[in-house]
Amino acid sequence: MTVHSFQSNLSNGEEVGLDTFKGKVLLIVNTASKCGLTPQYEGLEKLYDTYKEKGFTVLGFPCNQFGGQEPGTDEEISSFCSLNYQVKFPLFQKIEVNGENAHPLYQYLREKAPEEEIDVNSTLYKHLQNKAPELLEGSTIKWNFTKFLIDQEGIVVKRFSPITTPEEIEKDIEALLAK
Repeated sequence: MTVHSFQSNLSNGEEVGLDTFKGKVLLIVNTASKCGLTPQYEGLEKLYDTYKEKGFTVLGFPCNQFGGQEPGTDEEISSFCSLNYQVKFPLFQKIEVNGENAHPLYQYLREKAPEEEIDVNSTLYKHLQNKAPELLEGSTIKWNFTKFLIDQEGIVVKRFSPITTPEEIEKDIEALLAK
């Protein structure tokens, strides 16, 4: 089993098998429109624009499980991303990434890359420690903008914390594209 074994619906409702992305390096990200990290959309779109012709894409999965920071409908989310960040990479319908209703793709991602490094001195860590300490345990997704880097074969290569910027992942993307 690989990432290519899953399917999900784009924000317009169209069902897509992730096997359509075979041969591409993927960055799968759970996103939110009303989060302090929302400006990462700009960096994600820049990565997509820079490397899409070389076999790379970003897949955005909106999620409202963290502080209610993605309350809109799929249409509203898509419109927000397009208008504010000129997002052209695929955006999917809103999903859950933790708990018993977590999308099967995210159950798989958490299993294959259970750990992410979070700086214990970071604002995010301190926030979670005070407000939701259970999110600091195990393989749960900690917050919006957790990122998973996937190789051309659909294998999970690495998990990045929410505060890791898209720019910090660029070298890892380039290395995979050079394979």
